[in-house]
Amino acid sequence: MNKQDQPLIFEISTPGRIGFSLPEMDVEAVAMEDILPSEYIREEAAALPEVSELDIMRHYTALSHRNHGVDSGFYPLGSCTMKYNPKINENVARMNGFAHVHPYQDERTVQGALELMYDLQEHLIEITGMDQVTLQPAAGAHGEWTGLMMIRAYHEANSDTDRTKVIVPDSAHGTNPASATVAGFETVTVKSDENGLVDLEDLKRVVGDDTAALMLTNPNTLGLFEENILEMAEIVHNAGGKLYYDGANLNAVLSKARPGDMGFDVVHLNLHKTFTGPHGGGGPGSGPVGVKSDLIPFLPKPLVTEKDGHYFLDYDRPQSIGRVKPYYGNFGINVRAYTYIRSMGPDGLKAVTENAVINANYMMRRLAPYFDLPYDRHCKHEFVLSGRRQKKLGVRTLDIAKRLLDFGYHPPTIYFPLNVEECMMIEPTETESKETLDAFVDAMIQIAKETEETPEVVQEAPHTTVIKRLDETLAARKPVLRYQA
Repeated sequence: MNKQDQPLIFEISTPGRIGFSLPEMDVEAVAMEDILPSEYIREEAAALPEVSELDIMRHYTALSHRNHGVDSGFYPLGSCTMKYNPKINENVARMNGFAHVHPYQDERTVQGALELMYDLQEHLIEITGMDQVTLQPAAGAHGEWTGLMMIRAYHEANSDTDRTKVIVPDSAHGTNPASATVAGFETVTVKSDENGLVDLEDLKRVVGDDTAALMLTNPNTLGLFEENILEMAEIVHNAGGKLYYDGANLNAVLSKARPGDMGFDVVHLNLHKTFTGPHGGGGPGSGPVGVKSDLIPFLPKPLVTEKDGHYFLDYDRPQSIGRVKPYYGNFGINVRAYTYIRSMGPDGLKAVTENAVINANYMMRRLAPYFDLPYDRHCKHEFVLSGRRQKKLGVRTLDIAKRLLDFGYHPPTIYFPLNVEECMMIEPTETESKETLDAFVDAMIQIAKETEETPEVVQEAPHTTVIKRLDETLAARKPVLRYQA
């Protein structure tokens, strides 16, 4: 459909129609000229739409229905853990004592909020095997940067200033090298072996006296558990470096294994992933960071602390890297995560991991006959497929992702990790039913068959969405950032 043929669905204005009425003024009117310079005063009224209240409500409600979220459909983004956000979390976060407090209130008036933060820290310490936790970082990448700044401060405090390099696997999240660079480090890549795990010989080759840290997620972004993690930790620690845990994939080992027991020194968590805080639309997030004892002095300040039943904010931290976020973190997401942890309990959190892993392996085995499976072994919470077979028939992974939109599904993560050609990374999470998983798998199988029989159907997708396929190069280079009639 050409642009000129598209209906002007936003043009519902009718002259003289209004959707609201302002009350009579109860203050003395002031001339506009007394408020603004003349060059900023309109000579003509703004051309605003004139619509009734009912029309405007229907307009915005219709727009909201075009959004896709975990409450409206399956969202299998790999390494994003787009699980259902329990509504009890929302109810608790909206309680007056949490929703209406101000961060600058006297500590004596917000003891309940501080107690929740302190208790959440203690729960996260237990879950991760760390010795202390800060709730300040705003999200995952911010947590990465915070952790790396603490590692940097640790090395500097020990006059070990030649440690300028951070090692990242070739399958790492893109935020890992980005965060390391922002923290002032150089990045070094370590290769994966034929099993999709960190190549130990290559790790031994790149580690050295200049190594500040190794950044790693376990399981990795291929959905595979790093079986040699204890040996990797020993290699890095013997060289004087620290081991950093990217918590994006914690949903795969929650209450089954702890990063602290694997040898990690620093951990960041994504409360908006593993612990069910909503994270659509770019936020809000929460990325608490846990550390082992030798890094505690460098935690951001203030730290929520307890003494004799009184909760307070501890600013007396001379070696702290300082505050990393205004106030004390994204408190509302912390409340949601705390509610989730307390309502699930230890047994519930174990069941999360078990069901997430079962769901991923079930889907992987059902899809394996129709797509290439780069690593034919048990996965954890997510798995990767390759569209190499389909690419030979002229259908790219991007085409498959666009075709999924016609079935009402958000596509999985595509073209990542970079070390898998035509990659599709699928994470079902534990909250989806078998019926949902089967329906998604059936859609993927149908697309695989269409690729062989009617490839143009996939190549020209999507067919049923409001907006058709965009020119992605043009959209990236010349984005349209405001409405144009």
